[in-house]
Amino acid sequence: MDRPLIGVSTYLDGARWGVWELEAALLPAGYPRLVQRAGGLAVMLPPDDPDRAAAAVARLDGVVVAGGPDVDPECYGAERSPRTGPPAPARDAWELALIRAALASGTPLLGICRGMQLLNVALGGTLVQHIDGHTQAVGVFGRHEVTPVPGTLYAGVVPEASAVPTYHHQAVERLGEGLLASAHAADGTVEAVELPGPGWVLGVQWHPEMGEDVRVMRALVGAASRRAPWGLRPQTPGSA
Repeated sequence: MDRPLIGVSTYLDGARWGVWELEAALLPAGYPRLVQRAGGLAVMLPPDDPDRAAAAVARLDGVVVAGGPDVDPECYGAERSPRTGPPAPARDAWELALIRAALASGTPLLGICRGMQLLNVALGGTLVQHIDGHTQAVGVFGRHEVTPVPGTLYAGVVPEASAVPTYHHQAVERLGEGLLASAHAADGTVEAVELPGPGWVLGVQWHPEMGEDVRVMRALVGAASRRAPWGLRPQTPGSA
């Protein structure tokens, strides 16, 4: 059986390899490795014209919006806090378009950290621009426990409280339209959101790609497999 094709958003930044130091489409290796461990095929989605997002999503079985820099407060109508990082307008526009295209098409969608925050913003929600206690140190992931809300999609995937890798200083403030909080940290921070309905839409505030638990990604891959039965897919010329 074919593995479902899972697109993971990336960002553009300077990188160095061998004799080269050039702008590159970057994605921490933990993301594709987690997709692969969960049974999917990972493809990178570098920033592009937002008008092309629907066409990109149409070729995918599932979408992951990865972690990264702070969401520009302009995206949710707020003034910039001095503690908010520099804007990344091209990435914001591309990933918001990917999220909206996935929601419109019913493509299974997983938002990770920034990706969860963007899901909230895409549906009209807002963010807290700074909280303490959810990183260990600059550039060092921390760990803390998250507790699922019984009866939610997330609780069906991870039913018990669990310690997760975390690195963020922003969080959900007002939930976007239709979203349900499905896990919390001990301090009350919303740690997972989901969109009830016929589709599969989940956001997690932590970084599963930095841990050993594959259940969240495996659930996305499973939803992607169910959505596109291989026997109904058009065959390419020359295929059996």
